[in-house]
Amino acid sequence: MAAPNVAFPAVPPQFKPIQHYLKTASEHDKRDPVIAYYCRLYSLQVAMTIDKKSKEATTFLYAMMDFLESTKKLLAEEEAVKHEVVGQAHVETYALKVFLWADGEDRRGAFSKNVVKSFYTSGMLFDVLQTFGELTEEVEHHRKYAKWKAAYIHNCLKNGEMPIPGPMGGEEDGEEGSTGTELSTSGFSPPSGFLAPGAHAPPTTPSEPPPVPKPRAPPQGAEQPVVTVPLAGGVQLSADDIARAQKLCKWAGSALQYEDTPNAVDNLQKCLRLLTTGKE
Repeated sequence: MAAPNVAFPAVPPQFKPIQHYLKTASEHDKRDPVIAYYCRLYSLQVAMTIDKKSKEATTFLYAMMDFLESTKKLLAEEEAVKHEVVGQAHVETYALKVFLWADGEDRRGAFSKNVVKSFYTSGMLFDVLQTFGELTEEVEHHRKYAKWKAAYIHNCLKNGEMPIPGPMGGEEDGEEGSTGTELSTSGFSPPSGFLAPGAHAPPTTPSEPPPVPKPRAPPQGAEQPVVTVPLAGGVQLSADDIARAQKLCKWAGSALQYEDTPNAVDNLQKCLRLLTTGKE
């Protein structure tokens, strides 16, 4: 994608909290312009909650709006930019791809700066999903775990310690260790020299994220009907159940992209239980 004709403005000091998202956007300008676009859009939304009254802030915000508008015109043929529902699926799928690669490397004990970078980037991208509304329980879980893991492995490598693979103490919440020592990521920033996510990925790792489904957005203002799907044995599935089953299948497919068979089997088993019993 050609760069917009509008120059990206310098970031004022009060907008320091958005610099990590802007850096992530810059890293994806060529790799995935859609990801870069939504990272900057989220940065704009956050910046407006910090300061939208000072002269310095308004100058920056208007310049950033112009940049985003120019980018949107360049991406006019992208379904993920034209339709938010497709954009949300695109960002979530990409974030999950990065997260699953880092999680797979972590669980097999292959600790490196690139694993830290990938956990950190996926955490940033899960933040970006707030552009589309409130995060689901699953995304919120992944976001907290990714940021915690990034800080934990980074600190271990910095101090010459061996990180513990996977969730601490065998727990799946992963937000803090079994010792009760919580690790904060609020001030964490990967040191310079970190490579982009996937740069050291195994040969089986695809260079592009899995294809993103392109559902049609319902007419604005239209009410969503409550739909139930009868199955053999008298099981009734709601529209939410069907959506959940589709998401479990998507996660299984993403896990297989990285030869993570246990996670793929687990998600498929959950999907099968949901479809046959109505309960996950």
